Parts: sequence; C-alpha cells; structure tokens
Amino acid sequence: SMLPAMEEPPIGGNSSTEETGGPKESLVVIEVKKQLYLAGPLIAGCLLQQVVQMISIMFVGHLGELSLSSASIATSFAGVTGFSLLSGMASSLETLCGQAFGARQYHLLGIYKQRAVLVLTLVSAVVAVVWAYTGQILLLFGQDPEIAMGAGSYIRWMIPALFVYGPLECHVRFLQTQNIVLPVMASSGVTALSHVLVCWLLVYRLGLGNKGAALANGISYLANVSILALYIVQEHLDRPLKGRVSRHP
Repeated sequence: SMLPAMEEPPIGGNSSTEETGGPKESLVVIEVKKQLYLAGPLIAGCLLQQVVQMISIMFVGHLGELSLSSASIATSFAGVTGFSLLSGMASSLETLCGQAFGARQYHLLGIYKQRAVLVLTLVSAVVAVVWAYTGQILLLFGQDPEIAMGAGSYIRWMIPALFVYGPLECHVRFLQTQNIVLPVMASSGVTALSHVLVCWLLVYRLGLGNKGAALANGISYLANVSILALYIVQEHLDRPLKGRVSRHP
C-alpha cells in the first residue's frame, strides 16, 4: 500500500509542471508584448526627434561644402554641450515621476515637471552663453577660421531650439512615466514630417540659407512640445488634485 503512495507524487509533480508550463509561457508572451508596447513608440519617438536635426543638415548640404561643414560641426557641438546635457538632466524625471506615479501621488507629477522645466531653462541660459562664443572656442582648438565662424553663426541661430528642447524633454518624461507613449510618437512623427516644409520655407522661400535651417529646429521643437502640452490639457493630466484618475493601474 506504500508503493502507490510513493509513486504518485512524481507523477503528480510531472503533471503539475506540464500544466504550469503553458501559463508560464503565456505570461512571458504577455510581458514581452507589454514591453514592446511601451518600448516601440518610445524608440520611434526618440528616432523621430533626432531626424529633425538630420533633415536640417540635409537641406544645408545643398548650399555648399562650407555650409555643410559648418553646420555639421555646430550640430555636433550643440549635441555634446547642450542637447545631451538637457536630455540627461530631464531623465531624472523618470525616477521622480515614476515613484510618484507608482505611489499614486499624482499631485507630485506636475510639480516635478514644472520644477524640471525651470531648472532646465536656467541651464539653457548658461549653455546659450557658451554657444554664443562657439566660433572663438573652435578657433582655440585650431579649427579652420571660415568653418569656425560658420559654425558659430549656425549654432547661434539654434539657441531658440535649446530653450524649447528642455521643456520638450520634460513633457516626454512626464507622459512616459505614466505609460502614455503613443502621443509622444505621434507628435514626433508629425513634427518630423512638417519639419521638411519648415526647412524649405526658411532656407529657400525666405532665403535665410543655413541660418533658416538652424532656426527651423527651434520651430519644429516648439510645435512638438505644443502638441504634447495640448494633449496634457485635453486629457486633464494637468489637474493633479481634483478629478485626476490614472487609466493605468
């Protein structure tokens, strides 16, 4: 009578493993789908934001080798000293807003975003001073005088984009931490498509040349952050204390 009892557990153990094998695989698939749902739009949105500056460089490329060289160096300098700095600082919202959202302290989300916008604006003012002397800085490092002066002129016309890029990154992080990613991708896509028209109008129609291409970055970033801000107001995400209910438990 003891033998059947000893044999049953291994058989029962195998059957339970087989039974739980299916659900475990399905949970993995579900989790992968959730990750792709969040990561896919975020990746697309990030790439589309970078496409904006690339489009400007492409338009400048049709103006001559000197303009292209100057714009390329200016864009690289701006990315290292300005845009990357602001993006890194804005990433702190992922931690702060993520904690507040997870703890259902929704009133803190808007507070964190507003403080981040203020801090990044102050930092942008300091970076703008550095950008104003980019030509002289490049000359100190032995850059060709014509290219250095062209890069200095191009990056000065990118200063408006600097002040808009900070709030844009803050709005993106504000929505991202609430699992709201599709509007970020959509706004970036619309901005990237319209940026072609903006560049054409400023570079060729108005005859601003490479200065117009640099200024177009600021206009497109402003359009992007305006779309996200309107979405936040429309969805009442700007009302943290009254009537603020999360759609993503």
